[in-house]
Amino acid sequence: MKWRTFLSLLLAIYFVSNVVFGLAYAAFGDTALVDTSADPTQSLFVRGFFFSVQTFATIGYGTIHPVGIIPNLLVTVESYYSLLVNALITGLVFARFARPTARLIYSDVAVVAPYRGMTGLMFRLVNGRNNQLIEVTAQVMFSRLVAENGRPVRRFDLLELERRKVSFFPLSWTVVHPITPDSPLSGLTHEDLMRADAEILILISAIDETFAQVVHTRTSYKPGQIRFGKKFVSIYREVPEGAPISIDIRRLSSIEPAEE
Repeated sequence: MKWRTFLSLLLAIYFVSNVVFGLAYAAFGDTALVDTSADPTQSLFVRGFFFSVQTFATIGYGTIHPVGIIPNLLVTVESYYSLLVNALITGLVFARFARPTARLIYSDVAVVAPYRGMTGLMFRLVNGRNNQLIEVTAQVMFSRLVAENGRPVRRFDLLELERRKVSFFPLSWTVVHPITPDSPLSGLTHEDLMRADAEILILISAIDETFAQVVHTRTSYKPGQIRFGKKFVSIYREVPEGAPISIDIRRLSSIEPAEE
């Protein structure tokens, strides 16, 4: 969840809670809440709402106070409720700050292209944050439906990769599964993947160097996102000799026909 959505949800919880308790206070009548300020609030709901805000946030100006057993019991209920809500929200906010998450940007498509005298399944990714990732590990699984005893069963196979782990995340990483005769993808076409409702499942694990904690991210490719006979264009920019190497992330998903 984005921070904007998360904070909006928290504000909505606070607002709705105070509206509900404000209506409850107003339901007890004018004598349940006494406003001793110089300019007393005439609206019972507005008076109850602001008293609820003060109780919820433990402000306690003292100008509005409950009178009677029932209003004080409602104050007790709101006090317990506010303690629980504030504790839970504090924990959630702390967890969002304390637990890092990886933001890897994956290519929109995967390709099956010529690779070292055979073919290989490839996709590539870049780091979307300035945080350095180390000990980056990739796991790629091939999921598809197969017939067993006359009924379809989903099977998962772990695909062998050219390089499963890198110690330091480079500018970009092209993950390659060589399609050898022993590979579950050997001999399969795009139509075969469609019929089998296939999916390439990807899990990336790494250590965030800033927080020294393990982070995970995952994605997948369906048959409609796998291009046969294509290859990725170079993501590296042409720079003068001696200049720093850089990449153009706009080319991350760019492909071109593969040369046989």
